[in-house]
Amino acid sequence: MILDRDDVPWRGYWPAAPTPFTADGALDEDAWAELLRLYLRQGVHGVLVNGSTGEWFSQTPAERRRVAEIAVEVAGRIPVVVGVTAYTQDEAIGLAEHAAATGAGGVLATPPPYVHPGPDEILAFYERVSSATDLPFMVYNWPRGVAVDLGDHPGLVERLADLPNVAAIKDSTGDWLKMLATVEAVADRVRVFGSFLHRRGLAVLLGLGGDGNIDGGGLGAPFAVPFYEAVARRDEEAARAFVDRYAALSSRLIRPDYSGVFASPIPQLKAAMAELGQPGGHVRPPLLPATGAALDGIRAALEESGLRAALEPAGASS
Repeated sequence: MILDRDDVPWRGYWPAAPTPFTADGALDEDAWAELLRLYLRQGVHGVLVNGSTGEWFSQTPAERRRVAEIAVEVAGRIPVVVGVTAYTQDEAIGLAEHAAATGAGGVLATPPPYVHPGPDEILAFYERVSSATDLPFMVYNWPRGVAVDLGDHPGLVERLADLPNVAAIKDSTGDWLKMLATVEAVADRVRVFGSFLHRRGLAVLLGLGGDGNIDGGGLGAPFAVPFYEAVARRDEEAARAFVDRYAALSSRLIRPDYSGVFASPIPQLKAAMAELGQPGGHVRPPLLPATGAALDGIRAALEESGLRAALEPAGASS
């Protein structure tokens, strides 16, 4: 069977969920289930687990499988896409097969980290991994994490979109024009998740195409969920109001290249979640928790952006 964008209901605002760990480094299953329930209450349109924000790189294979199982059990009424990025294709295939057996809605992978594969090697990798199960597959372009930008290779994104099980591309290049090129090239065939949560992105969504954002941690859900609902009903005025509020938050915490303003992105995220009473848990080494001046900056960003005030009346920070 050949899949395309119409075979999956993937759109809107998804958190790339962090994986909560306890202070002594154990997987916190209770906090993980609580976080998933928070996402459901916030009305997100899907969730990505065991991605970069989920610290897949510091988990054991057994932990990655358990994280996926809990996610499907708790949040399976919305799309749950499981990250299967790994250093070898056999590892990625094993994780994809487990995700399929668990009942996940799809799987995602970057090219293998560290390897710096060329375009033919990238295509061969995705051919093998995407065809290992019948699940819809999301290609993940993540140059910051793997030092390879799919957009640097002419025609590669189109070749990947033509693979039978590929139904979406998550394009997290730091080069916005390259992301627009991805939208132009393949949005008629596959879903495209990119950087749309600003007024330029709104214009692209309403004119050129594109489907959503998969956002590290989902802090911006109170603004981004209603933004995408407004986009869906073509209400430009409401969409502009919500996207401006989102941009006021994101610009204070994340730079255009996806680095953090005050600390590494994941420690910064988990510190912000702790400030809001959300169950993000602790980071695992080699990451270190945000402290001192970084915490002061994070607190100020939450106040100045209006996020804390937006959460408190609805009780979403408790």
